Amino acid sequence: MTGKVWLVGAGPGDAGLMTLKGKQVLEQADVVVYDALVGPGVLNMIPENAKLIFAGKRAGNHYLRQEETNRVLLEEAQKGQKVVRLKGGDPFLFGRGGEELELLAENGIPFEVVPGITSAIAVPAYSGIPVTHRDCCSSVHIITGHRRADTSLDIDFEALVRTGGTLVFLMGISTLPEICSGLLNAGMAADTPAAVLEKGTRADQRRIGATVSTLAEECDRQHVRTPAIIVVGQVCALADTFSWYEKLPLAGVRVLLTRPRELSSRLAALLRREGAEVLENPSIATVPLESAEFEESLEKLSRGGYDWLVFTSPSGVRIFFGMLLERKDIRALGNVKVAAIGQGSEKALRSYGIRADYVPPVFDGETLGRELRRICAPGERLLIPRAKLGNQALIDELSRSGELEVTDLAAYDTVYVSSPVMDEKAAFAEGEIDYAVFTSASTVKGFAAAVGDMDYSRVRAICIGKQTASAAEALGMRVSVSEKATLPSLAECLRRTAQKDKEEERI
Repeated sequence: MTGKVWLVGAGPGDAGLMTLKGKQVLEQADVVVYDALVGPGVLNMIPENAKLIFAGKRAGNHYLRQEETNRVLLEEAQKGQKVVRLKGGDPFLFGRGGEELELLAENGIPFEVVPGITSAIAVPAYSGIPVTHRDCCSSVHIITGHRRADTSLDIDFEALVRTGGTLVFLMGISTLPEICSGLLNAGMAADTPAAVLEKGTRADQRRIGATVSTLAEECDRQHVRTPAIIVVGQVCALADTFSWYEKLPLAGVRVLLTRPRELSSRLAALLRREGAEVLENPSIATVPLESAEFEESLEKLSRGGYDWLVFTSPSGVRIFFGMLLERKDIRALGNVKVAAIGQGSEKALRSYGIRADYVPPVFDGETLGRELRRICAPGERLLIPRAKLGNQALIDELSRSGELEVTDLAAYDTVYVSSPVMDEKAAFAEGEIDYAVFTSASTVKGFAAAVGDMDYSRVRAICIGKQTASAAEALGMRVSVSEKATLPSLAECLRRTAQKDKEEERI
């Protein structure tokens, strides 16, 4: 069976700029061939079981020659695979996407193109530069600044200057002096505003503003590095007026989320709205556990054998109801009362049309156990589907009653996972990640299992709850703890900590 190839534009770096269709296609991929310019947030969307092939190209360093990349796409599709060619920006704008389709077309391989948001538009926008403005220009021109070795730039500078439009040069940092001199020699005014935008749409984005006559010297002084684009035109003078990204509460902050993939989206959205660059890189995964005890508990539940169904995590809710509804329907719950440890579990229950009868005032196992002892009548029967190696505080507290029948059901196991596309240990060592967010002690332990031996004092941990904080502190992490065990409180803790850290840096 012949497979298919999708050329997918990943956008300029910010994972939020990946298109919905691009994300949908990526999530179904069997094979992903990706470039160096694809942002880490997008890379973390790649399915865990997908085969990864790095075809990175940057500043003359090539892991695969273009001909080899073309051949890989053909061969993987001929194996019947769904192949995604993931490219930074847009695949048809200086992305050599057309070249990659030629061999596929010759061999009858079906393909689709999913356009991406190009850096030529998005990066200036994130720096407060509109590439068109009716008071400044009536056109925008996108030019490659790349040249082959031992050749000069093949650019008609006089034609560009005559347009009077905004000029955006991609892949031009190595030829910046030639670009600026070419424009000046073609008659462009020396005081024309210009800018180099480095790592645009990422947390560490930087704008170097100057004029076309001083830009090359200024960029050399400030040690500009790729990826970066060059913008020339009167619109560059609007950057200070229209800048917006730097004003967001978490602008410039790069955050690692470690909770399971299926639970991270809400927190990621909260932090991205505040301006953070979010890397969703789960350190744990949940695996359902089917057992004779589970089957017996479901049967007993359907016969009215339990008075309370108690959930300690959203994962427990999702997995329990997933297994329940494979065998029975929601009527199996009968008149059982339902308790949830916190807002996350409560929200997960509502997705199944169920309101929790009880949620404790403090979202931890000890409080939930103490409150259930208070409100449960002697002899009441509790079913608690939770992690196989879950924290014992809840069970210990319930056992103090001596009058409650407690079934501690192992509904799922927590396993440690690591990313095939991110070296977290190196990222922290090089200061590329500012904060790691942990939502359970298990996520801390999973992170430690993934990175191994390292200087954990480099990790600035934002933790939900005292048990999570204790696990992080035991490793030597620098810890901040949210006031409440809720995602909004966790986000507020990150905001507060980041602001404090910035203020200390200024001192």
